[in-house]
Amino acid sequence: MNKITEKQTGARIWQIAKAVMFAFMGIRKESDLEYDAATLKPAQVIIGGIIGAIIFVLSIMLVVRLAVS
Repeated sequence: MNKITEKQTGARIWQIAKAVMFAFMGIRKESDLEYDAATLKPAQVIIGGIIGAIIFVLSIMLVVRLAVS
């Protein structure tokens, strides 16, 4: 059974987070990329990217504060 036909109704939060995380790192298998493109909506990816960027910036700020203090 094809992975794309298994779930056409929408994406889970974990799938969105995983897609955004791999996009930040720049690594992704082509089959996973095609699956994400078929199941994720652009708005989901944009919101996930914004949330991921905020979490990334806050974690960097936390690491810097811990290193400086």
